[in-house]
Amino acid sequence: MVEAGDQAAIRVREMAFGWAGPPAFRLGVADFTVAAGETVFLLGESGSGKSTFLSLICGINRPQQGRVEIAGKELSALRAGQRDRFRAENIGVIFQMFNLLPYAGALDNILLPLRFAPERRKRVGDARAEAMRLATALGLPSDLVEHGPAAALSTGQQQRVAVARALIGQPPLIVADEPTSALDAGAQAAFLELLFEQVRAVGSTLLMVSHDARLADRFDRQVQLSEIARIERGAR
Repeated sequence: MVEAGDQAAIRVREMAFGWAGPPAFRLGVADFTVAAGETVFLLGESGSGKSTFLSLICGINRPQQGRVEIAGKELSALRAGQRDRFRAENIGVIFQMFNLLPYAGALDNILLPLRFAPERRKRVGDARAEAMRLATALGLPSDLVEHGPAAALSTGQQQRVAVARALIGQPPLIVADEPTSALDAGAQAAFLELLFEQVRAVGSTLLMVSHDARLADRFDRQVQLSEIARIERGAR
């Protein structure tokens, strides 16, 4: 488990990324740091570059300039396959649309990251028991987890499966991309309570991006993407 105050979970320095287009797009972040164990809310409007920034933090894309470090590892210096392996072992991602395998069961979806991350798998011990523990902690009935395709679950249930999938194996960093966008206010509050409870139970760092400023008060820190990022667009 990571403890707040240890090495930074995320450190971005003089990073730049873009494409020629059309339309041309360029994202620059001079300085962004998240401490290990911290919960950070990154606020940005639609089209503000949030998803691009997350893709760089997760190592899906590689910056053309500067550094992206996760738990002291410089992702920007790794090849694509190395970044994929590092992400599988160290980063749990909660996607906006959950990205579950629709015809696999909830249990198989929760266990999926462990197939690609041997060290994360070792941390689990009894993988099935851990998946069921997380599912129960997140309020998912065991019969739903063990039987039936994920496509048959409600939106809220799919969301909880996505959280359990991100948390299994105690990855040091959890990244959530607009995970509450499909929920009403009451369901959002309940979901965040469960997410924070589980993140803190394993000592992970949480970075969540959203356009909904009402959620920010629950986090240790709020950051406006517009304050840390430079966005350039053109018709190049």
